[in-house]
Amino acid sequence: MMPENCIKPQQCSSLRTGKNWKRHVLEIWINAAKRFFRTEGNSFRNFWRCTLRPEVFKNQQNRSCTLMFQLLVLKLCITIMRLVILENYELASEWAAKYICNRIIQFKPGQDRYFTLGLPTGSTPLGCYKKLIEYHKSGDLSFKYVKTFNMDEYVGLPRNHPESYHSYMWNNFFKHIDIDPNNAHILDGNATDLQAECDAFEKKIKEAGGIDLFVGGIGPDGHIAFNEPGSSLVSRTRLKTLAMDTILANAKYFDGDLSKVPTMALTVGVGTVMDAREVMILITGAHKAFALYKAIEEGVNHMWTVSAFQQHPRTIFVCDEDATLELRVKTVKYFKGLMHVHNKLVDPLYSMKEGN
Repeated sequence: MMPENCIKPQQCSSLRTGKNWKRHVLEIWINAAKRFFRTEGNSFRNFWRCTLRPEVFKNQQNRSCTLMFQLLVLKLCITIMRLVILENYELASEWAAKYICNRIIQFKPGQDRYFTLGLPTGSTPLGCYKKLIEYHKSGDLSFKYVKTFNMDEYVGLPRNHPESYHSYMWNNFFKHIDIDPNNAHILDGNATDLQAECDAFEKKIKEAGGIDLFVGGIGPDGHIAFNEPGSSLVSRTRLKTLAMDTILANAKYFDGDLSKVPTMALTVGVGTVMDAREVMILITGAHKAFALYKAIEEGVNHMWTVSAFQQHPRTIFVCDEDATLELRVKTVKYFKGLMHVHNKLVDPLYSMKEGN
């Protein structure tokens, strides 16, 4: 059935002719597209299918303009949303690290010009952090003029607890690089006023000039940070009660004892991440394949918060082969065909060494 917000055949069959007929048709298509994508649940694939309906092709003008518009949309999608597919976790981690390295170096950070980086925790980004540490130790990359903002932190867990995200970041990344500790921002889950802490975090991001590149990971249910299914897609940094599924999943980090698992956390909102100038989401493993499918082949849905990034002007999904198992064969083939373009973003790998 034709979605009510999509193009109506009668709009094309009653077109005026003349020199400006192409512009007139394109205006109809573009306005229809805007209405269509404002409706939650509508996806790019659904819109594409609607533009291919036979009754639209009543004459050569309609057919020509439809194809023109589809090429325009395809070009925009290539520019706006990228899906980078690597063979395995190690290669996906290396590609992501190279991209971060190049983005920082190309930015040319300095004393009066800091690059601002949003960072995740969890198992997925560990490989990426290891490669970034390698680039730093080889002298190719410096974090001296980089500011970081982490996605989340547990409430009530001591900062020095081995499972706190403060400990995670310092042990796995910060202590191995040259970042100024004052420039590494992590939410304080032990603050006296948690809402004030969240508001202050948003203010710090704003004062830093916003996030240049926000790196994120997702869970099997498509959540990003602690924005679990049902979270608002315009949410800001806030206190969040964790779902039982999340608590059960995190029990393995607390000796399987549910009583030790934090039940609340501070987290950036979906809207906070969407405000970043660029977003890169790391998705690896077969257990996240359905979440990747929901992220790029289905419509925007608050039950799969990662899907919101379809609407971000600059999103890169970086995944391994296992994570693509739920995608359509055509989708995988299409994006693999663009790898020669994507690889130009990381090859050559830039260096801060003198003369490079």
